[in-house]
Amino acid sequence: MSQTGTTRIVLDHVRLSRGGACVLDDVSLVATRGQLTALVGPNGAGKSSLIKTVLGLLKAESGAVWVDGAPVQMLSPKARARAMAYLPQDRSLAWSMTGGDLAALGRFAWGAAAYDRLPPADRRQVDIALEHASASHLKNRLVHDLSGGEQARLHLARALASNAPVLLADEPISALDPRHQLEAMAVLRRQADQGATVICALHDLELARRHADQIAVLDRGRLRIAAAPDQALNDQILADVFGVRRTRSEGFEML
Repeated sequence: MSQTGTTRIVLDHVRLSRGGACVLDDVSLVATRGQLTALVGPNGAGKSSLIKTVLGLLKAESGAVWVDGAPVQMLSPKARARAMAYLPQDRSLAWSMTGGDLAALGRFAWGAAAYDRLPPADRRQVDIALEHASASHLKNRLVHDLSGGEQARLHLARALASNAPVLLADEPISALDPRHQLEAMAVLRRQADQGATVICALHDLELARRHADQIAVLDRGRLRIAAAPDQALNDQILADVFGVRRTRSEGFEML
């Protein structure tokens, strides 16, 4: 698959199996600078596995993943951490810490430490991330005392604090109320508008349609389509993959 100067992430005929089952089957996808790509599909479609394969956390059994022209498996863990920020679906913490310290973990690949011991430039980066994630007021709170939605905003701040050119987010709006879902999507949209490559897995098709430049529809490990939102979420795809149809109010109903 050809690569251009604007290309950051390329999956080239990627196949991946887990537990004897094929979870990604001949998937080819390109994500470019300044673009937000939404991964959508039913539960078990392969969205999380695709993200982990891009990160190099899972190794494809065939095909290749390229990050800015380099095979991801050839990059050191530090190089991957500096190139790509990751917001996982499972964000449980083994021990409590302050919100500031959690967000400061986003600077770890650059050798940063706890929030109070950050160099001024790193602390400024963390403060900006907390502000963008609407989490500045949580900086001095213990994470285990916070709600799931508040913790989710701090984890988003952690990913933003890395200032990595690629941001991969797995269900970034889970546990968030409607207002903070919109805020989180606006943050991801702004990251893309400022030149980042953003790939996020979403279940909310309407939010994907409103915010993404490209929607990649996965179904049982195969990529059905990767295209502009209205093209990707056409009536046939909605019926075949999701078992729904669009209503006059722009919502969805079961077939």
